[in-house]
Amino acid sequence: MRSRPIRVMIVDDSAIVRQVASEAINAQPDMTVMATAVDPLFAIDKMRKEWPDVVVLDIEMPRMDGLTFLRKLMAERPTPVVICSTLVEGGAKASFEALSAGAVALVTKPKVGLKQFLQDESDSLVAAVRAAASARLKPGHAKAPEVVPRPKLTLDDLPRGPRLPTSSGDRKRIVAIGTSTGGTLALEAVLTALPEDVPGMVVVQHMPAGFTEMFARRLNGLCRIQVREARHGDRVEPGLALIAPGGRHLQVARDGSGYFVGVMDGPLINRHKPSVDVLFRSVARVAGSNALGIIMTGMGDDGALGLKEMRDAGAVTIAEAEETCVVFGMPKEAILRGAVGSVLPLHDIPGGLMGWSKGREA
Repeated sequence: MRSRPIRVMIVDDSAIVRQVASEAINAQPDMTVMATAVDPLFAIDKMRKEWPDVVVLDIEMPRMDGLTFLRKLMAERPTPVVICSTLVEGGAKASFEALSAGAVALVTKPKVGLKQFLQDESDSLVAAVRAAASARLKPGHAKAPEVVPRPKLTLDDLPRGPRLPTSSGDRKRIVAIGTSTGGTLALEAVLTALPEDVPGMVVVQHMPAGFTEMFARRLNGLCRIQVREARHGDRVEPGLALIAPGGRHLQVARDGSGYFVGVMDGPLINRHKPSVDVLFRSVARVAGSNALGIIMTGMGDDGALGLKEMRDAGAVTIAEAEETCVVFGMPKEAILRGAVGSVLPLHDIPGGLMGWSKGREA
């Protein structure tokens, strides 16, 4: 339990943003605005006297832009940052630059109607700050793993993790991954480490509509496997990762040829769309013991019940270890509910995945 309120600094050149965001945050019993600043240089002066737990940061500001300040923070003293900017609308390049630089969450603010929007969406900002306060960042946290060009990556190139139960003799294997806060970097670390013969994968990363297509394209350019945003009816094939579109649920079905996905609208599940639980439950039904479920960093409990259903159906299940999670919420809840067979640090998950798929003994 936190013994004192979450101390928040708001860095934004808009007086309206500073005012309305401060009112929303100060209205919470567990958080307080310790300072505001019109740009990063003023923020640095104030931070020399008292360091915040969370920074709410704009991107476009005088003297120093927010992305430069974010990178400086992460290099010198990693601090949870929530980006609140007009530049992080769905699919914007700045969104992925901010996430790659180490931002924990993104809140989009409109170019018009700003005050009313912030008042109406204050719950989203407060939730983002609360999630950020739970994040544990380390020096170098935002660095993407280096991808060394090779004509082919083999199983022997992967680190050997602990022995996991192997998949059955049926070749129709499938991997389901769910993640949230901190998950963009965690997914990059896992997917860039995988060889081309990995079983087909389906992925839910909590993201709003408009973000996932560019996120998938970025990963596709880094990975040896193919990565793309899922489309309704796509087949789940070896060497391919399908990422749930933001604002849509992703489910898996099966026919005589193998697995395919359904992309659909619907209500929020566990406050999310896409929901990890929706994906995991569908995989439990159609794949059973031929599935591997992986839950990684994220706030809340989305995916815990679905992963338990997968394990009860005979699937192998993995949770990311607390030591490498940005936020240990989702893995922790899955562990507490008996949904997890193995707990692995992030760097061991690719080896564990491929060991399961190949039936290799550690």
